[in-house]
Amino acid sequence: MSAPGAESIGGVRGAGWPGLKGWDVTLPVWIGAALLLVFLMVLPLGAIFRASLWDEKGLSLYRYAEVFTEEAFLKAIWNTLIISFWVGVIAVAIGALLGWLVTRTDLPWKKTIRALVMASFVTPPFLGAFAWTLLAGPNAGALNKWYRALTGSEESLFDIFTMGGLIFVMALYSFPYVFSMIANVCELISSDLEDAAEILGANKWRIAATITLPLALPALIGGFILAFLHSLSLFGAPAILGLPAGLHTITTQIWALFQYPPRLDLAAAFSVPLLLATMGLIALQKKILGRRGYSTVGGKGGQKRLVKLGWASVPVLLLVFAILSLSVFLPYWILLKAALSKAWAVPLTWDNFTLNNFSFAFFQYGDTQRAIYNTFKLGILTATVGTLIATLIAYITNRNLFRGARYLTFFALAPLVIPGIVLAVGLFIVYTRPPLVLYGTVWILFVAYLTKEMPIGFSQAESTFKSIHPELEDASRIIGANRLTTLKDVTVPLARSGLIAAWSFIFIGVIRELSASILLFAPTSKVVSVVIFDLKEEGQVGVISVLGILLLLVSFAVILAVHWLVGRDVVATRE
Repeated sequence: MSAPGAESIGGVRGAGWPGLKGWDVTLPVWIGAALLLVFLMVLPLGAIFRASLWDEKGLSLYRYAEVFTEEAFLKAIWNTLIISFWVGVIAVAIGALLGWLVTRTDLPWKKTIRALVMASFVTPPFLGAFAWTLLAGPNAGALNKWYRALTGSEESLFDIFTMGGLIFVMALYSFPYVFSMIANVCELISSDLEDAAEILGANKWRIAATITLPLALPALIGGFILAFLHSLSLFGAPAILGLPAGLHTITTQIWALFQYPPRLDLAAAFSVPLLLATMGLIALQKKILGRRGYSTVGGKGGQKRLVKLGWASVPVLLLVFAILSLSVFLPYWILLKAALSKAWAVPLTWDNFTLNNFSFAFFQYGDTQRAIYNTFKLGILTATVGTLIATLIAYITNRNLFRGARYLTFFALAPLVIPGIVLAVGLFIVYTRPPLVLYGTVWILFVAYLTKEMPIGFSQAESTFKSIHPELEDASRIIGANRLTTLKDVTVPLARSGLIAAWSFIFIGVIRELSASILLFAPTSKVVSVVIFDLKEEGQVGVISVLGILLLLVSFAVILAVHWLVGRDVVATRE
């Protein structure tokens, strides 16, 4: 039960502060956290718009005119739209099929399938793209070599360095987002309407197409938009697969503008359309998912009966594993083979077996040692500081500590609409000049990661705090504890599971990040993702494979730790 006047207990009663609900000696902590959050979000965005609109002569729109009239820029925009559209379509087809099979049928091995979808999600798209260069490169790709050996043909079966190849690979690492949305919706749909259709003589496939699919339509559209956005903001896969074919997207074109001589003003102007498109699509997604008229679901209380696949169980299961082999089994196999081979393109025999790639990567190649250290230092630091700030902001917004506190939710979630490479443009402009010069150090990467990963930390903390009743805190306040002490001694222990999950998600997001890192790194601040990108140009396949395996192993170790500690489903909650 809340005590009257509890807002002033532990502080100076009546000490006025405009717009505040009483006074607390810990008020500077809450105000400081709020100002830091606003500073992190507003500064880079403000820098982008200013650089794109102003020059030494004042306000000017000529940069935007150049963006929308230059043929190379228009081609990059068109390529991005085409690629993102087809990635969205394919991701929805795969994600919806797997989501429905796992939740609405008696398909066997569902936990294994969910684990493999999680593996697809955790795999960085740039690493998957690199693996597919080894699998489907037109000359030495493993699949093409098998095809030539089987058929005697001199032609290649696949060429991954095409727009079709790029769409294929990006879809493989976008469908887990759709799977998560569809699986969550299908678990809530009651079976009553499906039973009625069955009584009227419809078969299971017609029921799925005419009943289940329309009920899940908002989630399908939302999943398409999410996959489209994911594709829109990717840099690694388009750079690895598109650039060798002369295929630019918006993100790779922005990166090209940073090459010597850099055109920061033009990069800023080219970033704004991407930013506005992202904002518009997220707003559209929220509007669609917020509509109630699409569904007549029974909720958790509705009865749900599984569709029996019967004789189709085995072929359907084989199809599912065939799909997942494209994103997990084949890429992981080729990475492991390359890491253990003296020459990756020849069979892994005893004569070709080696551990020198591991030794070289970890103990001899200077860039990798420094990059591994930087990556995990930044991962741990960002996850720790990010979870702390997210906790404070979520507490402020949930407990409405001062007037306007709920507006902080907008700033905490704002990075969702800022593609990583756009954020990097803003940070580069801000921190390469006084008064605060961070470029050339790991600290500019820290700021980028902290900003980019704030939404996931905040979302986890906020959802956790919503489940904790304020009366428990009021009891602590009544006996004299201030709000910060109450948060530390009462709320945080109760929110332990959610905060551990938030830390883990931020950590995984940091160690797999490339799009912001590629513009902000310096020779002494390289991270593993940047080293992998650089080593591809040098043809160091074995070292890249070792580093990729390291990222995957660490990511899976963190996920297993989360499952062991708090029992959370990473795929269902991450982004």
